[in-house]
Amino acid sequence: MAKVKRVSVGGQALIEGILMKGPKCSAMALRLPDGTIEVEEKKMTSLRDKNKFFAFPIVRGVVSFVESMIQGYKALMESAEKVSFEDIKNDDDIENMSKVDRWITEHFGEKMMTVISVISMILGFGLAFALFFYLPTLAADLLNKVTDGAVANFRALIEGVVRIIIFVAYMLLVSQMKDIKRMFMYHGAEHKSIFCFEAGKELTVENVREMSRLHPRCGTSFMFVMILISIVISSVISIAFPSLRNIRILWMAIKILLLPVVMGLGFEFIKFAGCHDNFFVKIVSAPGLWMQRITTNEPTDDIIEVGIAALKAALYGVEEKEETQPEVETEEQAESTAEETVESENEEAEETVAVEETPVAEEKEEDTYQKAQNIVDDLFAEILSEKKSDN
Repeated sequence: MAKVKRVSVGGQALIEGILMKGPKCSAMALRLPDGTIEVEEKKMTSLRDKNKFFAFPIVRGVVSFVESMIQGYKALMESAEKVSFEDIKNDDDIENMSKVDRWITEHFGEKMMTVISVISMILGFGLAFALFFYLPTLAADLLNKVTDGAVANFRALIEGVVRIIIFVAYMLLVSQMKDIKRMFMYHGAEHKSIFCFEAGKELTVENVREMSRLHPRCGTSFMFVMILISIVISSVISIAFPSLRNIRILWMAIKILLLPVVMGLGFEFIKFAGCHDNFFVKIVSAPGLWMQRITTNEPTDDIIEVGIAALKAALYGVEEKEETQPEVETEEQAESTAEETVESENEEAEETVAVEETPVAEEKEEDTYQKAQNIVDDLFAEILSEKKSDN
């Protein structure tokens, strides 16, 4: 049986592509509208490499989460520009667009997807705050009021349960969208490709297709682990400082301030779960793995090819193609270039000759005319001398 390879590699599904981060580099593979796969290296120096403090446990989890968010968002916008805008440019029926879509297309052009993505990000943060912070806190307040404070000590648990319900309902709703379904297929291809490599098998479509699409180090599992850790920490604070939980704004502020700690602990657990397969890990990872049945779909072979391309680039680096090709010419290209050079030189030589021939021809004409004039003068001189001699 092949030995499982433990490598630090992870990815993110994009629009018609995958962003993969590995030990060699971060690479983005996209399926372009013409059917080709574009692979591009994404360079980003982590703070953990610049300062040892950011590499400490807990701290490194916060740094990794923030850096992944930034890099992932940039890659998502770039994939939208390269893939989605091509569809718009090739659309012959632009006139059927709504007035708003047409105005955005005409004024922003290829940056349209960037503008839309920025607006979506702002709205997304607002929606996330409302759904995962304000609404659970409001629900706990209402339930506590209805029960005359009987569930006050279980406030954090109630908020966590409400948050999980909202998260699952939201993902179920979003997963029904056509574009999201396809993105979830790329998510599945990312997991399958990583599993194939970890199993020590060759990265081929056939081998990747056999792998599971559910991976314990997935971001979906990370979200569930964060919710569980948040419930534990919030419960301890709620019981230790009961006065804090009675002020809604202050309680929400405390939960926001606790986010870095929750993210750091969640990162350490996911990292631990990726290297261990004991009973405790299986229990805690189970909700996230179950949730991946919603956030991942079985990919088609063409999507698997993109996953393989992204993983190979992240593991071994991106091959240089277009930059090195012009320096190495085939014999036919060399002969063609030589012929073009000779023709160009001949044309320049002909132009030079043409310019130089004109004064030479004029000089020859002047010499001939002068000789003829001299002959005529000599004849007249002889005739005059003969007449003088006769006289």
